[in-house]
Amino acid sequence: MTHTALRTMRAGLLAALVLLACAAPAPADTGHPAPESRLLLTVSHGDTPSGAESGSLLLCDPPRGHRHAAEACAELDAADGRIQAIPAKDAHCPMVFAPVTAQAHGTWRGEPVEYIETFANSCLLAARTGSVFALDHA
Repeated sequence: MTHTALRTMRAGLLAALVLLACAAPAPADTGHPAPESRLLLTVSHGDTPSGAESGSLLLCDPPRGHRHAAEACAELDAADGRIQAIPAKDAHCPMVFAPVTAQAHGTWRGEPVEYIETFANSCLLAARTGSVFALDHA
């Protein structure tokens, strides 16, 4: 084979690869945006939720809303949006009774979320719910 024939064959192969890459099917665009994930999160002191205390709006895709949004969205994603399914962390919490009530209301991937649970103290809340209710502000 001559040098010119090799160059022509290489050019032909390169053109074929480019055509194959362009012919690959693109992901289907249904025209519908991805289901929204947004949760209004509050933590109240005491064993009943209080509307007087402030909360945070956690938005995912992209994560934003409170200081630990990226971690909270990742934990929720791993638990399929079920706060009660977030794996408990290993923590050594004091045996102090200072109840806090965590509440979440909103949607996860388009599905409604309603969550309320009272914990004996904020350490147990953090151990059980990860970053989701870590609402400390910058």
